[in-house]
Amino acid sequence: MNPASPEDLLASLSDLGIPVRTTEHRPVHTVAESRDLKAGLPGGHSKNLFLKDKRGRLFLVVAEAEARIDLKRLHGTIGATGRLSFGSAELLFAVLGVRPGSVTPFGVINDREGQVSVILDANLMARDPVNFHPLHNAATTAIAPGDLIRFLESTGHPPRVMALPEPAEGEAD
Repeated sequence: MNPASPEDLLASLSDLGIPVRTTEHRPVHTVAESRDLKAGLPGGHSKNLFLKDKRGRLFLVVAEAEARIDLKRLHGTIGATGRLSFGSAELLFAVLGVRPGSVTPFGVINDREGQVSVILDANLMARDPVNFHPLHNAATTAIAPGDLIRFLESTGHPPRVMALPEPAEGEAD
């Protein structure tokens, strides 16, 4: 697969009439690494979990960056079969065309077979704008929540917006 480039992504958004603002910065691989950058970028910021269930179904869970998610209960919330595990770097690239540290809902532009179910955290979607990597981790693209949904739908990935389960008091994430 030849994955879409960041330029392809931005052209697709433009073709849909979706305004975005992209800010270039040093590459960041984790939420912790990006905290100082986020201070200068208004809106909601995310962590993106590429997961698979017992049957091999794929999920992209897009949550608020600092959200605590109960991964032991998440499968029931999103309708997965059995416990969830993280998809491998190879599977991530094969399906979404991105590398670890660059996971983004924009990656569904590369999932032409519609393998991935997209789950959006309701808390994140209450922010405006929402910010994601544009297929690489040396930039951040701001987009209105409704426009993100419109983009996802245009790729054949209608998202589900829902509250994600938090760990019980005193439990680790």
